[in-house]
Amino acid sequence: MSPSELPAVGERIRAERLRQDLSLRSLAREVGVSASMISQIETGRSRPSVSTLYAITSALGISIEDVFDAAESAAVPVVSGGPPTTVLEALGSSLGMRLGPLVSPSSRQVLVLDSGVTWERLGALPPHATDFLRITYDPGGTSSSSGELMRHSGSEYGLLLSGELVLTLGFDEHHLTPGDSVSFESSTPHRYRNDGTEPAVGIWFVTG
Repeated sequence: MSPSELPAVGERIRAERLRQDLSLRSLAREVGVSASMISQIETGRSRPSVSTLYAITSALGISIEDVFDAAESAAVPVVSGGPPTTVLEALGSSLGMRLGPLVSPSSRQVLVLDSGVTWERLGALPPHATDFLRITYDPGGTSSSSGELMRHSGSEYGLLLSGELVLTLGFDEHHLTPGDSVSFESSTPHRYRNDGTEPAVGIWFVTG
């Protein structure tokens, strides 16, 4: 049984934008993309790249964890005694939607992003703000479809398990092969890309 892709990431972005009373143009201006792109992402006609997703969540003041949590809690049925009042309660109210201590491959939450990138959530321990992910970059996959470097809050730790990955970090390029690990402040401009012929798979933590 394969991991299931999280639905309604665009809906989550739209709901938060409307909650903050932001227009499409205002959010697009903050992110540095067109209003049409934001609209396509919100309606599910287009998927954001890694860099665009980070830019959108930063502009809205939410985290990647919020995107995962809101998408999952929206799929949790109401239990007897009233609806869940917190994300943690919502997650705990449904069998098969566990944060830990064990998350099996068949129950992982998955975000399929633009430019050949897939994130699988390996676990979470609210209220700790840590993205614990299995990342896959398909051949030709990149974290930024525009080629621009991204920066966001937090610190990043990664271990490449298979394939090859090129990390552009500031003015330097690092060629990662299986067994190589990286760690850096995510505020440093960076980009990942897979120039190889096989998927690049690794385990990543982004904290803060």
